[in-house]
Amino acid sequence: MQEIADVLYCSLHKIAYWMEKYKIPRRKINEAVYLKYNPDGDPFFFREPKNFNEAKLFGLGLGLYWGEGTKANLDSVRLGNTDPRLIAKFMEFMERFFNLSRGDFKFGLQIFNDISVDEALDFWSKSLKIRKVQFYKPTITWLVRNGTYKRKSAYGVLTVMYHNKKLRNLLNGLLLKKPM
Repeated sequence: MQEIADVLYCSLHKIAYWMEKYKIPRRKINEAVYLKYNPDGDPFFFREPKNFNEAKLFGLGLGLYWGEGTKANLDSVRLGNTDPRLIAKFMEFMERFFNLSRGDFKFGLQIFNDISVDEALDFWSKSLKIRKVQFYKPTITWLVRNGTYKRKSAYGVLTVMYHNKKLRNLLNGLLLKKPM
């Protein structure tokens, strides 16, 4: 509505008035923003597995999301772990079945203060073949020597993220889908 008001050189209230008068329905703000940033439709495309090997990867990817993913976040798909092979397999699942590319992901890194940030970023970016610009600022946790953990990760916990509410809802729906 604000963009229409700007084009017509009038107030937002005037646009709202005429929309109400002629009973023109309004979208919710989050729908309008989503369409603005995705004018060609969803930035992902779901495709089902086509063969047995793809079905194994699909099942593994859903299982990883179910077990390691953050379902509480309503706006993005997130999975965190200390094993780069596990993260890489989840990314392969997302790339293959949802038509995403490696550059579409963002990453959060949580490390203890006795780990070099640069060394950890180098490790993860080389292990996963991703660019450092895809990382958010790392979260550094102060190491407490009296902790109960026996072994900590040498390079921290990496969280892979794809920010799209519709894809997150689709993944959660696939988890609830009953087998045929």
